[in-house]
Amino acid sequence: MTGLKPLKHYAKSTPDRPSLLLVDDDEVFCSVLEKAMIKRGFNVTCAHSVPHALECTKTFSPEYAVIDLRLPGPSGLVLVEKLKEMDPGTRIIMLTGYASITTAVEAIKLGAIHYLAKPVDADEIMMSFGRIEGDPSTKINTKSLSVGQFEWEYIQRILLENNGNVSATAKKLNMHRRTLQRKLNKSPH
Repeated sequence: MTGLKPLKHYAKSTPDRPSLLLVDDDEVFCSVLEKAMIKRGFNVTCAHSVPHALECTKTFSPEYAVIDLRLPGPSGLVLVEKLKEMDPGTRIIMLTGYASITTAVEAIKLGAIHYLAKPVDADEIMMSFGRIEGDPSTKINTKSLSVGQFEWEYIQRILLENNGNVSATAKKLNMHRRTLQRKLNKSPH
């Protein structure tokens, strides 16, 4: 396996501990969260891309997964779909630093049980793993989206329609590719 870093384990893996696949390209965040989840009783395997994660799943089937949306190469949405195909019982949480209604809806449709915006900590993840049903008492935001947020949502929807292809999305939006990339690298206002 070229290009894959060896996986680190900070606690002895035992069969009675649930398995957790943690996928994030931010290696520092991954390492910190890995240690926190081991303390909470998981056998943790870290990967930093979709291909790396899929390679890991050749040796085990995770009971739980925490997946970042934006990864190098294919997005985390692709991995959500693949993991659910492998084992429909896998409990998946999608993380993102770029929250979007469109990607949240897609993550849930593909099988994620929850969608959390970064920054996030291990306690929030643990609470999300425990949630089985929706919460009808969730507060409804009464503020309208800003123009920047509307634009972000529209770009995200078109990007999803084009399977994450930035060039095709830019063409459909009648926008230069570099302009679109700049917009995608900024969070919505």
